Amino acid sequence: MGLGDKFDAAKDKFGGSAKETAGKVTGDSELEGEGKAQNLQGKAKDAAESVKDAASDAKEQAKGFTDNFKKDNQ
Repeated sequence: MGLGDKFDAAKDKFGGSAKETAGKVTGDSELEGEGKAQNLQGKAKDAAESVKDAASDAKEQAKGFTDNFKKDNQ
């Protein structure tokens, strides 16, 4: 996960939590809902980046395997 992506996800989670808390404190259910949605968006970004990282790792492992296979069979 790139640093910018991590920052963006953290910003959404932090901002969402702040809005949600402010909405609860003030009794503003719309603000609370916006906060929950923003927080979930940040969590979804984290999950998507984790999937990308796992796919990239799997690709590198497969490349290493095929490189070693080729080297062993020459």
